[in-house]
Amino acid sequence: MAIMVLVRHGRTRANAEGILAGWTQGIGLDDHGQQQAERVATRLADAPVVAVLASPLQRCQETAAALLRRQADPPSLRTVQSLGECRYGAWTGRPLKELAKEPLWKDVQARPSSVRFPDSADFEAESMQQMQDRAVATVRAADAEVSAEHGPGAIWVAVSHGDVIKAILADAAGTSLDNFQRIMVDPASVSIVRYGKEHTFLVRTNDSGGDPVDLAGLAKAAGESDAEHAQVGGGSGTV
Repeated sequence: MAIMVLVRHGRTRANAEGILAGWTQGIGLDDHGQQQAERVATRLADAPVVAVLASPLQRCQETAAALLRRQADPPSLRTVQSLGECRYGAWTGRPLKELAKEPLWKDVQARPSSVRFPDSADFEAESMQQMQDRAVATVRAADAEVSAEHGPGAIWVAVSHGDVIKAILADAAGTSLDNFQRIMVDPASVSIVRYGKEHTFLVRTNDSGGDPVDLAGLAKAAGESDAEHAQVGGGSGTV
């Protein structure tokens, strides 16, 4: 059982201004976002990360680069298209206040599994279910690969986007995509998932604190069975 650390990119100007950036090129971290990326990199500096996968979009590439700079023995960055932002089509680049007036907005909030974004000549569109399916398939495959290559307790990081990470966490929690709006994923936050043979463990979500992320206990316990992590009464309290 490997340990998957999900990191959302730091803040961008589009985040600050309430713009749905999507796959717009050239959207990098603003000054505050750069500080956030450095902080989360520092928080993960003591974790021996064996793989870092990132969305191809600039804001994720910059966040991943900050993380790798703080690793004592950094792996090569792997850019993965399927960790990219949801393809919002004609909604791309529009203000959220404006989009909130669209009839489709209500479905995005209440029934995201039914939503497909409108087509655009400039940007690809997909459904939110397609976004979840490709993201979950990607991280599960990567987790299996890391486990096979590096063994139980190996720590790897996926740097991606808010909606993508929320969709992965909804799957990990065993809940419908229609409930994913209940999950918060802030810029430069850390979430942790472990895929077991019998259970998926949602270890941490939306952690944007300042303390180092202690993964030592979790890595040490990685060789235990799923049952040892799902005991009646809450388990051993290892993590």
